[in-house]
Amino acid sequence: MGLAKTEMFTDKQNEISLFAKVFGHPARVAILQHLFKISSCACGDLVSEIGLAQPTISQHLKELKHLGLIKGNVEGTSVCYCIHKENWIAMKTVMTEFLNQDVSENQDCC
Repeated sequence: MGLAKTEMFTDKQNEISLFAKVFGHPARVAILQHLFKISSCACGDLVSEIGLAQPTISQHLKELKHLGLIKGNVEGTSVCYCIHKENWIAMKTVMTEFLNQDVSENQDCC
């Protein structure tokens, strides 16, 4: 199988693609929604709240943290997660700019 060749694309295109990927799985969307709903850090309740196995939740948290949309703090033997506000706002700016592109009225479509 070939490489993704992401270096062919601009930093902005790669960034948009990564954001789109993180929203491409309903478990990650559910985790983000839960973190927004509780407005605080979530420690052990994500497994019971989302209904997936701990290793699966951990993998999705890893993806969200890698992209910087959430952050985690070690509290005892567990890690508590919350939305990374600054990065969330930055992501919204990038995605809004991309999604607000419109086809002009005088543009003839196929």
